[in-house]
Amino acid sequence: MTEPFYITTPIYYVNARPHLGHAYTTIVADVVSRFARMRKQETFFLTGTDEHGDKVVKAAKKENLSPREYVDKISGLFRSLWPELNIEYSAFIRTTDPAHMAVVEEVLQKIYDNDDIYFSEYEGMYCFGCERFYTEKELVDGKCPDHKTKPEIIKESNYFFRMSKYQDWLIDYIHKNPEFIRPERYKNEVLAFLREPLEDLCISRPKSRLKWGITLPFDENFVTYVWFDALLNYVSALGYPNGKLFSKFWPHVQHIVAKDILKPHGIYWPTMLKAAGIPLYHHLNVHGYWNVDHSKMSKSLGNVIEPIQMKNIYGLDTFRFFLMRDMVFGLDADFSEDAMVQRINSDLANDLGNLFSRVIAMVHKYFKGVVPDVDPAIEQELELGLQEKALSAVTEFEVNMESFAFHKALLAVWEFISQMNKYIDLTAPWMLAKQKSTRKQLEAVIYNLLEGLRIVSGLIWPVMPEKTRSMQKHLGLDPENKFYTLDLLRRWDVIKPGTVLPKGITLFPRIDTKKLMESRVNETEPERSDPGIKADITIEDLMKIDLRIATVLKAERIPRAKKLLKLEVDLGEKRTIVAGIAETYDPEELEGKQVIVVANLKPAKIMGIVSNGMLLAAVENGKCSVATSDQPMAPGTALQ
Repeated sequence: MTEPFYITTPIYYVNARPHLGHAYTTIVADVVSRFARMRKQETFFLTGTDEHGDKVVKAAKKENLSPREYVDKISGLFRSLWPELNIEYSAFIRTTDPAHMAVVEEVLQKIYDNDDIYFSEYEGMYCFGCERFYTEKELVDGKCPDHKTKPEIIKESNYFFRMSKYQDWLIDYIHKNPEFIRPERYKNEVLAFLREPLEDLCISRPKSRLKWGITLPFDENFVTYVWFDALLNYVSALGYPNGKLFSKFWPHVQHIVAKDILKPHGIYWPTMLKAAGIPLYHHLNVHGYWNVDHSKMSKSLGNVIEPIQMKNIYGLDTFRFFLMRDMVFGLDADFSEDAMVQRINSDLANDLGNLFSRVIAMVHKYFKGVVPDVDPAIEQELELGLQEKALSAVTEFEVNMESFAFHKALLAVWEFISQMNKYIDLTAPWMLAKQKSTRKQLEAVIYNLLEGLRIVSGLIWPVMPEKTRSMQKHLGLDPENKFYTLDLLRRWDVIKPGTVLPKGITLFPRIDTKKLMESRVNETEPERSDPGIKADITIEDLMKIDLRIATVLKAERIPRAKKLLKLEVDLGEKRTIVAGIAETYDPEELEGKQVIVVANLKPAKIMGIVSNGMLLAAVENGKCSVATSDQPMAPGTALQ
């Protein structure tokens, strides 16, 4: 009897729309969930949205919505995106769900009653972007390491969780359970955190400052700190404490998170569980960032990748394949469409696609589309180690999938595909087809190739479920019969002789980059009724432009560039902008001036300098007039 399997994504914070990073984490969870089903494990796959806190209130206000209207809107975007990416979750939780809120209150009361929560006055450096207090050691140049802003000093009375009480216990637990946090680099990172004295965790916010949260069960004047609320979703979704799902799945739970939320999951969460008397999770699996243009994705940098756009351009399964194949789980990876196109054309179109087309075409050419009946003795003689290589691929695939080494698991599959291509070259079925005396040998070769393709189709199922269905349909199999289970993938006699196969298809069309670029130009070229007037844009187009106030810190001329100035600006973060205003403005005229910039343009290299934004200016008769603010504003303030 196989053990149940429980996999979770983080619940995504609803202060922004879903992007590539969210898609990657959730696709990983879907792949892992499907792999568990290949092992015939009963699985539970949880995802959802985190909907309380300061940032939600601010984001809602920016869109002139109430917090409830706003969270309903953004949570809906996440919920509707996952089916479009073929993500089959078991439950979607929201932290505004009444059942979840009740569990949060119950756990808070339990920890409070155990004297692990106390009331105290605290003064500290608070980052509103992170919604947490920072210590001096955690800051970088006096600023929040994530938001690059200086925290505000806040003095207020709050409730605190005695997290420091569990520091030695947690260190000992991690040492005794070396696979608790993986890959190992993140276990070491958590242990490095724990070398410093662990402070108690502020777990409340006064309602005088924040009302959008879960009220503390022991003090109605305070709401719960967002992390003490959000982390409990992993147990509340299972009906903690007495639900049948909780008793069945919690002992087998595995979390997937990105490295930016390692500390809450690697320190806050296990100490919370310990204090509440809940058994700890099985594994915390931590992945890196997808970088774009060698920078972490950021709305302000304008380099956010939209998953649906990638799916619509390149196809869903090929997009999923690229994400699983090109990121080493735990490390950062660079996302580029050029790399995706290369991977699609090489691995999918050339290697697997051509192999599949060749074999199905030979079945139709030599056997009128009917799977040949095979003499077992000749089949064994001409199998030439192919079955052994298939079993080896299945074993290597299973070992690597279990350890979240997805790229290695796919490498094992593609090594077997390469071996099948070599098998065709070695046995030369086109030569065997020329003589009646070698007919039986031809039957054996084709049957072995069909069985090899069946095994490949099953191995790619967690990553490319739709392509698996297509392959199995053209191999004469009913995809609804779960031909992807590992026990079937270890057999070599599943395809039945006499089965009529549909004619072949192009499984993975090659991508012509030239045609792709031409189609994009045609799609984006505006229609004009008058050649002198540009077409109108919609309000949706306008909302995509992120205009912000920036203070010019420094300006200087660029050698050999008569029209260009290099500006260092404060946009809430420091940016370099190259602007073509040198013929109108001297550098010293601009320093200290507050200007308006487009903050979400893709970075561009100009005269060897990476320019991160565009200055707004009007031009008349060769002279520029820079757009400025008529009164002082905080750098980074968005124009409404």
